[in-house]
Amino acid sequence: MSDTSIHPGGSFDLAGRPVARIGYGAMALERFAADPTAGERLLRRAIELGIDHIDTADFYGDSVSNDLIRRAVRPEDDVLVVTKVGALKNPGGPIPLRPGQKPDELRRAVEDNLRTLGRERLDVVNLRRLDVGPGITAEGDQVVDLDDQLAELTALRDAGLIGAIGLSAIDIDTLRRALPAGVACVQNAYGVVARRFEPMLELCTENRIAWVPFFPLGSGFPGIPKATEQPEVIAAAQRLEATPAQIGLAWLLGHAPNTLLIAGTSSAEHLAENVAVGGIVLDDATVAELDAIWDARFSGAGEPAPQWTD
Repeated sequence: MSDTSIHPGGSFDLAGRPVARIGYGAMALERFAADPTAGERLLRRAIELGIDHIDTADFYGDSVSNDLIRRAVRPEDDVLVVTKVGALKNPGGPIPLRPGQKPDELRRAVEDNLRTLGRERLDVVNLRRLDVGPGITAEGDQVVDLDDQLAELTALRDAGLIGAIGLSAIDIDTLRRALPAGVACVQNAYGVVARRFEPMLELCTENRIAWVPFFPLGSGFPGIPKATEQPEVIAAAQRLEATPAQIGLAWLLGHAPNTLLIAGTSSAEHLAENVAVGGIVLDDATVAELDAIWDARFSGAGEPAPQWTD
């Protein structure tokens, strides 16, 4: 599946349908809380550029992202919307979120997403476990067995409220345990300079599971270095007349055929740059240089500090 004339970057199946390998991460939409018209305009532009996979969550911007998607995305656009559960809003707290791992909290979060997206069915729901960082941690009654969580989500799927189930922020043992339940996608922090989940990516590839990395270009959090600051990435960008961000994203597309990008932005210019990544082909020498960054400098990096990120 590689029709780039229809799907930027080619396509891969997610929840039983082909979607563009270049999608859109909606967390950036919270910046449009005071200017929803501009947020709607950005989403309409994304759809015009061929993006048909949007990743969101009700807790992004206190429902702002979902509200904008409800306003901007029309049924005839045929956009697959992926949501996330496993956390709940925490107004007035030190951070705006708290763990919501218990089965009844997962159901509540599904209902919240249905309401704020204005839908009767969610295309895909990612269970954001708290197995690995970065993110908030589970303590006390928030340490919930995976089987109990999957039973709740499977019941919601059987009831027609969820189309498919994905997983986020997990370790490889969790993925292996979840495979019999049916897993549409996996989201973990991953990029050219943050590759400790490589064995999990390989397992996803073997099982035709979509791999949807968050922090694809790194971040400012400890243990997740920024790809755009690496000399090899900068040099490749200069050679190919691209931006360092485009090189980091192009590496991800070329590294595994089941990778789906959900880079987010509030800028129409950066949105166009992200979509243009689908036309960038890295030569073998450049790929080898980029592959070597992880082993040379970052493979021994420690676990990121626990902070909520996505």
